[in-house]
Amino acid sequence: MILIADSGSTKTHWCSVDGGVVRELVTQGLNPRLTDDHTLLTVFRHAGEQLGSPDALFFYGAGCGSQEMQQRMASQLSVVFAKATCHCEGDLLGACRALCGDNAGMVGILGTGSNLCYYDGSVIARQRTSTGYILGDEGSGNHIGRRLLKDYLEERMPTHLRAMFHDSYGMTHSQLLDRLYSQPYPNRFLASLTPFAAQHQDDPYITTLLHDCFGSFFNQLDYFDAHRNMPLHLVGGIVRTFLPAIRQAAESHRVTLGTLLPDPMQGLVQYHSAHTD
Repeated sequence: MILIADSGSTKTHWCSVDGGVVRELVTQGLNPRLTDDHTLLTVFRHAGEQLGSPDALFFYGAGCGSQEMQQRMASQLSVVFAKATCHCEGDLLGACRALCGDNAGMVGILGTGSNLCYYDGSVIARQRTSTGYILGDEGSGNHIGRRLLKDYLEERMPTHLRAMFHDSYGMTHSQLLDRLYSQPYPNRFLASLTPFAAQHQDDPYITTLLHDCFGSFFNQLDYFDAHRNMPLHLVGGIVRTFLPAIRQAAESHRVTLGTLLPDPMQGLVQYHSAHTD
């Protein structure tokens, strides 16, 4: 049996594959930069109880792009899945394998956070430095939420939307800032505001905001020189929620879109089923 996990900052999608039988589980997101060891082990044990003991485990996670974080996560996984060969990689490589398999391509993630790279069919050959949810994550859920919250607090949001935003979240300015700066997982909080944008995405203000956010994401393609004009494959929950706005922004920025998936798991199951003896 193989066990595959795709973990963002908001949720972790687990999938066991055993002789063609597929079982799935969703738990909380596990970012090693934001999650303590006790929480990691608690979630891992729950996954093991629900899905069983695998021979090989492939974990792809947000915050797992560095060797240090990969080693930490693999070490904690080995505590629970002692009989398994545990592999830990960044979620971007998972997206590449899910979207491109063994073929080269430009790949991006649009979820709670965002990322972008050129994949040569085997490894990530070129990647722009990720600056995280405070400085970067353009086009992501927390970027959209950040823009909404800033405009709301600074009274730049149109009056009719400000009233609906207040009714939706029911927090004072002080409470909103406390939730952002004093409570855990501020990136999840910002991303949790995106349903408001989804509900009102036909409003001109929201249309412009989304166009700006996705435009900022597509502008990063200039970093990739010769690969700039290749089709861009995308994965993530934001792709599912805001596909029309993504297509509009891509057209205005002369970006050709390739495969678009809300979730990488199906592609990862296909990839590892083909590459695991």
